[in-house]
Formats: sequence, structure tokens, C-alpha cells
Amino acid sequence: MKNQQNNALTVNNSSNKKHSFSKRDGGKLLLMLLPCLAIIFIFNYLPLWGWSYAFFQYKPGKPLFSSEFVGFKNFTVLFSNPVMFNRLLEVLRNTFAIHGIGYLFSPLPAIFAIFLNEMQRPALRRSIQTLTTLPHFISWVVMYSLAFAMFAIDGGFVNNVLLSTGLADKPIDFLGSKNHVWIVQNLYQLWKNLGWNAIIYMAAISSISPELYEAAMVEGAGRIRRIWHITVPHLIPTYFVILIISIGNFLNTGMEQYLIFSNAMNKPFIEVLDLYVYNLGIGSGLISYATAVGIMKSAVALILLSCANALSKKVRGESVF
Repeated sequence: MKNQQNNALTVNNSSNKKHSFSKRDGGKLLLMLLPCLAIIFIFNYLPLWGWSYAFFQYKPGKPLFSSEFVGFKNFTVLFSNPVMFNRLLEVLRNTFAIHGIGYLFSPLPAIFAIFLNEMQRPALRRSIQTLTTLPHFISWVVMYSLAFAMFAIDGGFVNNVLLSTGLADKPIDFLGSKNHVWIVQNLYQLWKNLGWNAIIYMAAISSISPELYEAAMVEGAGRIRRIWHITVPHLIPTYFVILIISIGNFLNTGMEQYLIFSNAMNKPFIEVLDLYVYNLGIGSGLISYATAVGIMKSAVALILLSCANALSKKVRGESVF
């Protein structure tokens, strides 16, 4: 009986030690996170003070609180002014179309990661992964230079090939065309980010237990069946998390790409919401109105993220928050 009591005390002491160790470990992790939290607060939350510009009729070069306070006037202009409202609808159409088409391409990084994982030659796999990841670190200015070298009317590689082979009678203005702008811009994004976006799926594949593949091989499953019944189900949770975050950033399509690729011909179809805010604030000097549009964009993005998270929780039983 005494031995049993001693053993119970020993177990309790060891569990208490483990519990106290976990608390200390949590404190250390919190201290490690503090610099990251400080950076997020400084660069993500402090700039929200700039939203106050939406409630004033601000003019550049003049102190903010010396400007006229207009309350929600800049917000009502979004819907009461027919010209502004129609322009906003056009911009939202472009934003929704480009981002919506992007969802059709969203499974490609996962498929690309599966193909890379199935390659039998590690050297070839590493080379392909490196070549497809490098464009992510190239700026959109350089990407436009590459696109210009390939698709320019005068001296472009593609036009030279088409003219020399007789497939075209005259040069085609690929960069200035307003046809298929939404699809073309998504293809540029795919060219730039395919390898980079596949990294997270490669990490998810590497976490799959090899015993599952071995058991499937013993049961006679071929490569395609192993991919379909083991790899794909393990990638679906990762895909849905990325999809939910992407829905939260639905209106944040970015600005640099569309600013660089825009011209007089394709501007009605390439001007997305971020570029519209930039053109209003920097190009036209309507900083207060541009800030109001930006606040509206953030509110809609928050609603979309909450809806996507609730839908994921209802359908899959899991959510991001």
C-alpha cells in the first residue's frame, strides 16, 4: 500500500513539474512573440489613424485639423454621386473579375506541388522548383520588362516568331489590347507566383506519414490512386485555409502589377480598387475620398472573411478563428 502511495506521489510530482515547465515555456514563447506583435502594431494598427482623413475635406500641404470637418460626406458621395458611383461599380467589376478568375487558378500550386513530389530525380526536382520560385522575388517592373521583350509590337520575340512563320500578317499588340485583360493578368500572376505558392503544399506533403504510402503499395494501389486517396485529402485542409485567407483579401488585389501594365487602351478593364484609390489620392489629390473608399474596402473584406470562416466551419467543421 505504501509503495502504491509513493508511486502516486511520484506521478503527481512529475505531472506538476511538467505543468510548471509548460508555463515557463509559454512565457518564453510569449517573450519571443513580443517583437512580432510590436511590429504588427506599429505597421498595421497605428496607420489606421490615417482613416481620420476620410472625415475631413483634406487638402495636401494643410494641417489635417485645419481642414473642414465633413463627417460622413465622403462616404455618402460614394453612392449619391452618379459619376462616382458608376466609376466605383466599374472598378469593383474589374476587381471581382480578376480575383474571381484567380480562384479558378488556385488549385494549380497544389497540383504543381504534387507533380514535383512525384519526380524521381531529386536534382531535376530542385532545379524546377528553384526556377519557378525565383520569379516571386522579381519586381513587377522587371516582370513588365520581360513581358515587353516577349510581346512588344516592335522587336518582341512572339511577334517576330509569328511574322517569320507566316502565322500573322501584322504585329499583334498583346500589351495594349483590351481583350482578355483579366485572364492575361492572372496568367502573369501565375507565372510569377506558381513556384512560391507551391512551397506551402510541398511542406504539407512532406508531413504525410510514409507508412500510409507503404500500406497503400502493399494493397496494390498505383501512383494515381495513392495521390488521389492519400496526398489530395491531406492537402485539402491547407487549401481551404489559404482559400479563406484569400477571400478575406478579396478586394486587396494589389496595385503595382496593374499600375505598370495599364495603358490608355486597357485602363477601363485593368483598374482595380487599389489602383483606383491610388489614382484618386495621389493622381487627383482627392485624399479624403480615396480614404473613404479604402475604409469601405476594409469593411467589405472583413465581412467576406467572417462569412468564409463561418461557411468553412459549417461545411468542414473547422475554421481559421
